[in-house]
Amino acid sequence: MSNNEKDEIVRQEILEELNSHKRKFDNIAEKLQSIEESISKIPKIDDDEKKLIEDSNVLNNRNNKKLESGKRFVLKHVFKNVVNLGNDVSYSAGGVEHFNINWYMAIERNESFLEFYFYFKTIAPVGDDWSIDTKVEFRMMGNNNNNVIKTARNCFKTEEEYGFGNFLDLRDLNDYLINDNLTAEVEIEILKMTGFEKKRIRKFDESQKDVSDVILVVKDTKFYVLKMYLAAQSSLFKALFLGNFSESKMTEIPLTGIEPEDFQHFLEVLYGEPSIDDTTVEGVTLLADMYDAPTAKRRCEEFLLEKSKKTLKKKLQLASRYHMEKLKEKSMGEIKSIEDIRSVIPENVDDYDHQTTFELLGKFNFFH
Repeated sequence: MSNNEKDEIVRQEILEELNSHKRKFDNIAEKLQSIEESISKIPKIDDDEKKLIEDSNVLNNRNNKKLESGKRFVLKHVFKNVVNLGNDVSYSAGGVEHFNINWYMAIERNESFLEFYFYFKTIAPVGDDWSIDTKVEFRMMGNNNNNVIKTARNCFKTEEEYGFGNFLDLRDLNDYLINDNLTAEVEIEILKMTGFEKKRIRKFDESQKDVSDVILVVKDTKFYVLKMYLAAQSSLFKALFLGNFSESKMTEIPLTGIEPEDFQHFLEVLYGEPSIDDTTVEGVTLLADMYDAPTAKRRCEEFLLEKSKKTLKKKLQLASRYHMEKLKEKSMGEIKSIEDIRSVIPENVDDYDHQTTFELLGKFNFFH
């Protein structure tokens, strides 16, 4: 096969991946349009009802963002020429960064089954006593929605492999191959991370009791803060503290779905501390988006634009997911070839919004 033929195959693979993402977004857009048309027929409400609903929507939006953009991500790979994979030979893919950790997935063939597992490597130095508590869903995608799905939960204390040694019976393998290729996914939700903490710049513990008027509780950690200061920084905190909710009268308010360490860094940023670096920026950006805190999000974007060493793919993913237009513009400007496009193709359609996928398609057609 000539080099030109190989290049053409690569181009076709990239184009199909981008078009696949675009089709999925188009289907979602059609459903959203139908919902919006239904909502437009609902009678108008008075100002008091509108204010109450707006506050409720702010809180509901936070809960939705927690589900959509929390510490959950998908590894996806198409393993090729699986039939000729030798016994006890591992076929790995990945090296995708999420939350300052590189994640990998792999398959391996034994005498009777196809094994399926994932593993990871920490990027920043960590001590001896650390752990990552995860909930995982393994998926192999077959013909006619004939999928194999297995779930598990595991708390890691070493960089070990984890998965299933008997995931798929080899006698059924052909049912899951398309042109001898096998599509596999691992969806990982990080429930808790310990031992990755950085030195705290600012205290929010009981020593701050005399200059605070509310306690925010994240898991077992209490943060002593000022309501009006946070309300000025975040529309969600404004609704939570000043709206007509039971939490508004509480002296201790629990916050769910987040990590204490991420919240510590987030608060430090809100209070003007230089807490953003490549190990914290993703967690802080997630919370800045979740709590609608524009100043914190802007500072994260400025760091990613000027100082971050993260890959182009990671920057584009963060820009797309958290609507950082300046970062997106700069990242798209650095894509100058077919190979650059290939380097930023996401494993998961949710990594990029519709517009980003559309712009990548435009660049692909221009270079092609």
